Amino acid sequence: QVQFVESGGGLVQPGGSLRLSCAASGLTMRDYAIGWFRQAPGKEREAVACSSASDSSTIYADFVKGRFTISRDNARSTVTLQMNSLKPEDTAVYYCAANLMRRRCVASATKHEYDYWGQGTQVAVSS
Repeated sequence: QVQFVESGGGLVQPGGSLRLSCAASGLTMRDYAIGWFRQAPGKEREAVACSSASDSSTIYADFVKGRFTISRDNARSTVTLQMNSLKPEDTAVYYCAANLMRRRCVASATKHEYDYWGQGTQVAVSS
């Protein structure tokens, strides 16, 4: 049984940092591109960052470029999202998932290519 578990969310002031972790079990993480997504109340789930399986490439949404960093540790089956310079608009539930259609991240990939969604971790940015 494949399971993804996100952790590390919380309440932080604008300009602060959080480090989210995604722990996978039941699959070989090195074989999959792994994405982080977020969903704010009343909004669609949107892609935040992706880490490729096939090489070390990464992709970021424009709204997090320069602030967020995705990294992976295949030996530990974990993917981390370091979030710096957080803004109130970053408030959302953050999810990780595996791309079942490709090993390399591309900007055109949609959330429908992903599966094994975790339960999410809440991030709230507020003063």
